[in-house]
Amino acid sequence: MVEPQVTIVVAPRERFSYSRESLESIYEHTQTPFKLVYVDGGSPSQIKNYLAAKAREKNFQLIRTEHYLSPNHARNIGLAQVDTKYVVFIDNDVVVTPGWLQKLIECAETTNATIVSPLICQHLPLHEIVHCAGGESGVRVETKDGNVRRRMIEKIYLQGRKVADVRPKLQRSETGLAEFHCMMVRTDIFTQVGMLDDQLLNTKEHVDFCILVNEVGGSVYLEPDSIVTYVPSASLTWADMTFYMLRWSDAWELTSLHRLRDKWNLTEDDYFKNKYNKLGWRRYMSIIQPLSVELSFGQRGRIRRMIIDILISIDKKLNKYITTRYAQKYLPLKQEPGLKVQQKQMAVASRN
Repeated sequence: MVEPQVTIVVAPRERFSYSRESLESIYEHTQTPFKLVYVDGGSPSQIKNYLAAKAREKNFQLIRTEHYLSPNHARNIGLAQVDTKYVVFIDNDVVVTPGWLQKLIECAETTNATIVSPLICQHLPLHEIVHCAGGESGVRVETKDGNVRRRMIEKIYLQGRKVADVRPKLQRSETGLAEFHCMMVRTDIFTQVGMLDDQLLNTKEHVDFCILVNEVGGSVYLEPDSIVTYVPSASLTWADMTFYMLRWSDAWELTSLHRLRDKWNLTEDDYFKNKYNKLGWRRYMSIIQPLSVELSFGQRGRIRRMIIDILISIDKKLNKYITTRYAQKYLPLKQEPGLKVQQKQMAVASRN
């Protein structure tokens, strides 16, 4: 039997209700040998039981915590188990296509790339609209009126374009950005850059990682012959709601933005001010807006506005309660350095 070159690490993104579809697609469409580590951060009982049964059936390693995890924390827990040449980080709401993994490996082997990104699509129907076809990342240093400014570079190519329109023009090529929806990484890079930064709780983790890799002379490639799609939540189930609110909480986003600012000595410019002003926009779009339509019976105008204002007020209080309680209860578990210590503290490993 061929020894796998790659370990797939699945981590929760923002919900659990698409876990089955995502995992089934990996086993259906991946002929290349692989190991799989599934990090389950506090999924509801139905998903928990499904994953446990699937781990027994497919003989993959299932690591579970009984509480929620930030994405980079979950990825690091999985990464600590990897002993293969490559690791693929993939979110639990991503659907892959036939041959996707082999194409990523071929690209890495041919180009010696550190990171390889597939062509990442978004939404349903699957594989039709581009989310990310590479991009740019870095820190730009500018001088204006004698003042030095350090500004974050993040640019995503072709987002929102139809795959059918752009695919014939895309070729395997070096690029500057990959996203954690799905990326393959040469595992030995972590001896140079360290583990993923789990102080980045919910935003810009991919930008940070790509900059680090670039700084040590690594490279990022796009492999458009490998296609995957991430499926964001059109509507949340009640079982997803608390995790979603924590994942996209004001506190986690502020912590992430401040970490990014301080780590890279960035100027707190309009980029940051715009992010601060838009705190909670995902919760507004995914929770408040749909609820306001239901509670107003589809009516618009003053009543809808009143309902939205009430829901925003409740959301702010509830969000603060959820994040404060989580910080008090679970963040002390992460204080000791080293992922093996974290795993020992949480006593979550369950090998199959």
